[in-house]
Amino acid sequence: MEGSVFTPSLEGMKHIKSPEGEMLTKPFLDVCKLILPVLDKFGSAMSLVKSDVGGNISRLEKKYETDPAKYNHLYSMVKEEVDCKTATDSSSCTNGLLWLTRAMDFLVELFRNLLAHPEWTMTECCTDSYGKTLKKFHGWIASSAFTVALKLAPDRKKFMEVIAGTGDVNADMEKFCSTFPPFLEENHKYLAKFGLDDMKA
Repeated sequence: MEGSVFTPSLEGMKHIKSPEGEMLTKPFLDVCKLILPVLDKFGSAMSLVKSDVGGNISRLEKKYETDPAKYNHLYSMVKEEVDCKTATDSSSCTNGLLWLTRAMDFLVELFRNLLAHPEWTMTECCTDSYGKTLKKFHGWIASSAFTVALKLAPDRKKFMEVIAGTGDVNADMEKFCSTFPPFLEENHKYLAKFGLDDMKA
């Protein structure tokens, strides 16, 4: 693998916005997809996150593929659903974008913990980032399932070796944690305009 496991997503982030500063659907979803291999390296600890992320990406992709020109901008789907009053449906693209963004928030926080707390175990890193991000939106059942799964997190040293590849993994992780969050923040701000940012599971 050339570079670290983060290299492809860092490259992809350069294309998320149009020259006019609009969030573009396909490049954003592609970057989220490029993070899935990182989740693979966690094994069963991240299987819930991975299936959730994968499901939300395909929901948004299917919608995009029905009319790529119409849905070229990421928020066009949300706007359409807001106008049709379907944005709060559990199967809406708005809901998909919200949960995809939250899952990415969780991963960013997890990578930040790995950088900031070299003494923490992987389970500690995961549990802390879950508490700061997804937990408040999860009901009791989802929260319990997550907490159990995170106890299966792999050995930290082995995980870091696997994701390093030939790159400087700490530098790439740091770059990921500084470059990706502004896009996620923009998603939250846009959804919050319509009061859609605090939907729970």
